[in-house]
Amino acid sequence: MMIMPSNNSSGLVHWLAGKYPGSIGWLQGPGKNCLKEPREWLPYALDNGKFMAFQDGRQWDESSFFKMLDRCQLWKFKPIWTLVPDEVGNRVKTLRLWELYAPVIARYGWPLAFAVQDGMTVQDVPENADVVFIGGTTEWKWKHAATFCAAFPRVHIGRVNTGDRLESAEAMGAESVDGTGFFRDGLDSARGMQLQNFIAGHRRHECEPMLP
Repeated sequence: MMIMPSNNSSGLVHWLAGKYPGSIGWLQGPGKNCLKEPREWLPYALDNGKFMAFQDGRQWDESSFFKMLDRCQLWKFKPIWTLVPDEVGNRVKTLRLWELYAPVIARYGWPLAFAVQDGMTVQDVPENADVVFIGGTTEWKWKHAATFCAAFPRVHIGRVNTGDRLESAEAMGAESVDGTGFFRDGLDSARGMQLQNFIAGHRRHECEPMLP
């Protein structure tokens, strides 16, 4: 399972990507100083910036999102998928946004990810979605993530920031996850060590005592 730090291009990320090939990637989003030119050893996917706007209480910037897509067209290495604009926690609006944006983004030629939200079922996932991105509120996401993982071959789970959550996502069969928490206090912090233990192949029941 690949772990994709959000908008983090630090040397630590590159070091981990080199030490554990295929375990670390990038989730890049629109906005100033966010988008970094990709490297061969670091697979990346494109976020739409909707959750960040929601979290910050600001309006989503559509033009910034499409500027990001246009810029990626110029690069040698292409994204493994792009998250089509959604609406956090809103089933109806997310489905409408897919109908509006998916045909436009599909022209770039990259796989499309559909963000499932509170109240959705597997029947809501569009047939032309290549990846299912588990979004929504935290409680709903972890209650229903296993159902979507069982129904679809490619599933990404958003906002995964602890060792326990990594193991849960892996057990469900997720292809990838993203999160920002592991790098906040350095790799020698509690969560930083949980990340290193996980990508090195250790699991909590195999390496007790484990950092909390």
